Amino acid sequence: MMLTEETTVPGAALPVQDLKDHLRLGSGFSDGSIQDALLESYLRAALAAIEARIGKMLYQRRFRWVLDCWRDGDEQALPVAPVSGIVSVTLVDVAAAETLVPAAAYRLIPDLHRPRLAGKGTALPTIPSSGMVKVVFDAGFGAGWADVPADLRQAVLLLAAEFYEHRHDDNTQAAGLPFGVVTLIERWRTVRILGGGRA
Repeated sequence: MMLTEETTVPGAALPVQDLKDHLRLGSGFSDGSIQDALLESYLRAALAAIEARIGKMLYQRRFRWVLDCWRDGDEQALPVAPVSGIVSVTLVDVAAAETLVPAAAYRLIPDLHRPRLAGKGTALPTIPSSGMVKVVFDAGFGAGWADVPADLRQAVLLLAAEFYEHRHDDNTQAAGLPFGVVTLIERWRTVRILGGGRA
C-alpha cells in the first residue's frame, strides 16, 4: 500500500501571522516578513507531525492510494480522515492497463475517524490478479485555517513554536511531542484495529 499526497497546502493558507502573534514577534518593521519562510517551514513540520500522529488531515488535499488487495470484499477502510469525497477508483492489471470503475459501483461511508469505501449494492470491484487498485480521494477538515478544529489549531501553533524556539538543537530536549501538544490531540487519535479493518 502506498499513499501519495497529490496536492499540497498553499503557503497563503498557513497561519504565519498567528504563529508570529503566538511567539510575540515584533511587528511594524520594514523587515517584518524576513522570517516568514522559516515560520512556514515550522508550521508545515508541525502539521505533518500532528497529522501523522492522529491520522487526520487538517487541511483538505487530494490523495492517491495504491493497494494490491482489499482487506474486506464489501468495504475498505481508507488510510486517513476525514474524507469528503472519492474522486476515482481505477483497476490496474498486470500489464499496467487501467480500467476506470464507474462511480455507480461504489460509495463513501463518511466517518470522522474511519471512513470507508464500499461497494454500492454489491461487493467492491475485483482487483485483477497480480494487479492493483488506485483510489483517489479528497481528505481534510477544510481548505482554510478556520476549518481546522480549535484544539488542533492550538496544537499546531504550540508545536511550531517549539520547533522555532529550539531551532538550534543542543540535544537537551526530550524526544517526542511536548505534553501540551499530546494533550490537545489525544481525543483525535485513531486507534488502529486489525491493521485498518472494520472498527
